[in-house]
Amino acid sequence: MDIDFSFFLFVASLVTGVIWGGYLVYLKSQGKIFDEQNEPLVVEYARSFFPIVLIVFLLRSFIAEPFRIPSGSMMPTLLVGDFLLVNKFTYGIRIPIINKKVIELNEPKRGDIVVFRFPKDPSVDYIKRVIGVPGDKIVYDNKQLTVNDIPINQVSIGSYKGLGQGADMTGAEHLVENLTGVEHSILVRNGAPSLQFSYVVPEGNYFVMGDNRDNSNDSRYWGTVPEENLVGKAFFIWMNWDLQNKGIGFDRIGTVLN
Repeated sequence: MDIDFSFFLFVASLVTGVIWGGYLVYLKSQGKIFDEQNEPLVVEYARSFFPIVLIVFLLRSFIAEPFRIPSGSMMPTLLVGDFLLVNKFTYGIRIPIINKKVIELNEPKRGDIVVFRFPKDPSVDYIKRVIGVPGDKIVYDNKQLTVNDIPINQVSIGSYKGLGQGADMTGAEHLVENLTGVEHSILVRNGAPSLQFSYVVPEGNYFVMGDNRDNSNDSRYWGTVPEENLVGKAFFIWMNWDLQNKGIGFDRIGTVLN
């Protein structure tokens, strides 16, 4: 069981619901009629907050959950200060808190941007791009990615200019990578050290990497993401806030992710 914000929303829904519902049962047992003017203050608060807390809990658990990008590991696709919406039902319906999947839907595909509970510390959420699905052979050699013996095409579009909290990535090479049909941008620092390895993704696991290839703590360093650690698929930027770059980034709002 995860002790996170959803857990506290669940507890708040339960407590306010029990207080309000218990008061109504008490009134009925006494043959009394509900009267707002005479209800105890704690019941008034419970009645007011219960539907709000319950709706927020259900939306976050089953529909979409907001996340904020705290680091530059997914630059240039995601910038520090981006606020995202994450689809919670794309990869199946799960029971909140215990995260048990009860309805199978879609499986992650190469190129999906996924939020997941970090395998080394499930209390921390990470966001990366799916590079390999179960059974895939992943090779990374001299910053060149190969999937199932097929080199992934990368086209340079010049030098990257970072802004705000991402300014330290200025000068990195900006490339467009075609990951078996999914085109997306990546950053590479030529001359920076790079791991070299060959790896086959186990069943029920996913190999993930950051788009900022030389500045990402990902599957290259700690292994794959188990299916049960998946939270959802990031699909939309609804806000960007970076005080080092004009505050609100209006040009980022409404960006659909791919």
